[in-house]
Parts: sequence; C-alpha cells; structure tokens
Amino acid sequence: MERNLKNVLVISFGFLFLFTAYGGLQSLQSSLNSEEGLGVASLSVLYAALILSSMFLPPILIKKLGCKWTIAISMCCYIAFSLGNFYASWYTLIPTSVILGLGGAPLWSAKCTYLTIAGTSYAEKEGKNAKDIINQYFGVFFLVFQSSGIWGNLISSLIFSQSSTKEEISEEDLACCGAYNCLTDSTNSTESAKPSNSLIYTLLGVYTASGVLAVLLIIIFLDQIKSDQAETEKEKLETPFWSTFLATFQHLKDKRQCLLIPLTMYSGFEQGFLSGDYTKAYVTCALGIHYVGYVMICFAAVNSLCSLLFGKISQFTGRKLLFALATITNTACIIALLLWKPHPKQFSVFFVFPALWGLSDAVWQTQTNGLYGILFEKHKEAAFANYRLWESLGFVIAFGYSTKLQVYIKLYILLSVLVLSMVTYGAVECIEAKSSRGAPTATKKENERALTQETHM
Repeated sequence: MERNLKNVLVISFGFLFLFTAYGGLQSLQSSLNSEEGLGVASLSVLYAALILSSMFLPPILIKKLGCKWTIAISMCCYIAFSLGNFYASWYTLIPTSVILGLGGAPLWSAKCTYLTIAGTSYAEKEGKNAKDIINQYFGVFFLVFQSSGIWGNLISSLIFSQSSTKEEISEEDLACCGAYNCLTDSTNSTESAKPSNSLIYTLLGVYTASGVLAVLLIIIFLDQIKSDQAETEKEKLETPFWSTFLATFQHLKDKRQCLLIPLTMYSGFEQGFLSGDYTKAYVTCALGIHYVGYVMICFAAVNSLCSLLFGKISQFTGRKLLFALATITNTACIIALLLWKPHPKQFSVFFVFPALWGLSDAVWQTQTNGLYGILFEKHKEAAFANYRLWESLGFVIAFGYSTKLQVYIKLYILLSVLVLSMVTYGAVECIEAKSSRGAPTATKKENERALTQETHM
C-alpha cells in the first residue's frame, strides 16, 4: 500500500503543479492577451484540438509509451503553452494551444488508467474490493488536485499586485464595464491596466518552473507499471481507435444521449463565460487585472467544497433537487449580471458572483458525470466520450464568439441554453421514470450512490 500510495501522491502533486500554472494562465487569457481577441481565440483553438485529441491519441500513446511516459510527455505540451505566452502573438500562442490540446486527452486518460491499474493490482494482492480502492485513490487525487485553482490564481494576483503603475479607473471607463460594455473602449481600458512586461515575465517564469517541476516529479519518482499489471488495459487499447470513434457517434442513437447534449454543452458555455467574459468585462475592467486571481480563487474554493458536499448529500436529496438549485442560482446570476453596473465601491459583489457560479458549477460537474454513469452504465466509454466531446464543443463556441458579441448578448445566449438544457433534462427524467418503474429500487440506489460521488476532471 505504501508504494502504491506514493505513486498516487506523485501523480496528484504532479497535476497540482501543472494545473497551478495552466489554471492561472487560462483565467488571465482574455485580460492578458486581449489584442484582437488573441487570448480567447487561443482557448477556443485549444479545446478544438482537445476534441480531436480525445478521439484517437490516448489509446495510441498509452499503448506505445505506457502510462508514465504518456503523462510526462503530455505535461510538456502544457509547458509549451506557458512558453508561448512569453511572446504572445498569433504565431506563437495558437500553435502552442494546439500542442496543449493534443496533449490534454492523453494526459487525463493515462492518469485514469494508471490509478485504475494501481488500485486493481493492490486490491487483488490484499483481497479487497477493487472499486473501493480505486475510489480511494481518485479521492486522494482530487483532494490534492482541486486546490490548483487556488494556488495558480493566488500567484498571479500576488505578482500583479506589485505593479507600480496602478491607475485610478475613470468613471468614463467604468461606464464601459459590465453587460453593455463598449467593446473598443473596454479593450483600450484593459490594455492600459495591463501590468508591466517584467511582472508578466516573472509570472510566466513561475508558471513555467511549476510545469517543469511537475514533469521532473513524474520522471524521477513515478514507478512504471509492470507489464503483467497493465495486460488487461493493453488488451482494451488493442482495439482500433476508429472503433472507439464510431462507438462515440453510434451512441447518439440513444435518445437520452441526444437530449443530454444541451446540458453537457452548457457546462462548457458557463465555464467559458466566467473565465473569458466575467474576468475581463467586469473584474479587469472595473478593478484591474491583479484582482482576477482573487476572484477566481473564490470560484475554485467554493466549487471544490460544494463538489465534495453535493457528492455526499446527493444520495439523500436526489439529483433533481440539486439540478433545480443550480438552475435557480445560475438564472439569478445571469439576470443580475445583465442589470449590474460594476463599480469599485461595490467590491464584495465582485466575489459574490464567482462564489454562486462555483456552487452551480459543482452541481453541473458532479451530477452530470453521475447522470451519465447511471444512465449509460453498459456503455460508459462511449457515453463519457460524448460528455467530453460536447462539453469541449461548448468551450469552443463560448470562446469563439467571445470577441464578436457584446456581453449582454452572451448572457442571453447562456440563459437560453440553460432553459433548453433543463427542458431536455426533464425529458430524460420522464423517460427514465417510465422505464424504471419495474426496476429493483435497491440496485438503482446503489448505482446512484457510487456514481454521483465522481468528481469532474
């Protein structure tokens, strides 16, 4: 157990260091690289590459390189993105975004495979339930990993708060903040509030070093999984990638999967709005870029705590009540953001929105993952491939139109997708209620308890 636990901790802290850098950079892209929408364009390209990557790269790389070296090489793709930000232009940031997107799917797949094999191996040796050990390993992983959103944003805010060129934002510029922002003036305002190059390079240096530390941690301390332990997984990976590719789209024949597409895409839309639009049009515009990190820390902390809480209480409340809570909370936030004119005097309000957004996002992530696992228990691989596909597409669209539309239009789109999501989700629940009237209640409850505790990646 000690050796296995050591490997779990190595992976956990490796991901912590890596995503401390990436999470902080993602939150800053719309503010740091606002020229011609370069920052959000790079994020849109990144998630488009991630979609392509998830369709064929993970099985090939894991089969050829093994889990350890797939993780290490994929982490280097994230470092490339940090390096691309040193001289941010269309010729550096877009290619490195593609590289990161291609490395993202193999990284997560290799991590899941490694923890699953390690948990199964230990359970077999000790005569324990493999599912329980695997859940313990994933619990340890997410306990460590989830804090990356706090540390990455804290680093950016602490460094940018050292700026000696902080300017008082005029009332005229403040009038351009919020839902009905003046696109041109807001961009100029963002540029004038941009930190000095020396502070930006310092931040990027810290982020790059954090990524390099993650890679070294994996290479030096992570044990390679023995071939006999990975035999079963390798047999699965022998399946041609086009079989998995076709299975993903064949799964759309299931009416329930089609009805869940709006809900899954909404997850990408709402996360994309917070990191791409709220940080720029509200926080950076009215307070300054050095507050973006603090605001996103609030989101990450509430999200992490609520993910843990909802995973525990969902077995008592049921998923319908939690989805209703998230819908009401998100709807209230969207309406309030349409009406609110951000001003530095209302300092605490800037943190209320990400806190409520974090509460809602915790429901969307934990309960949607659990819903997929429960509905499609016999076709989990194809179902979760669809989940990643449609969520990533939501990110691509949200970041893609970010610089083309005013914020109020994006909020109306967000609200429309949310309403559509709840209508189609309600249809799924109706279908399930009709089909499961004769199903054994005990078995259904056991499945829900096990699957609703899953955390998003």
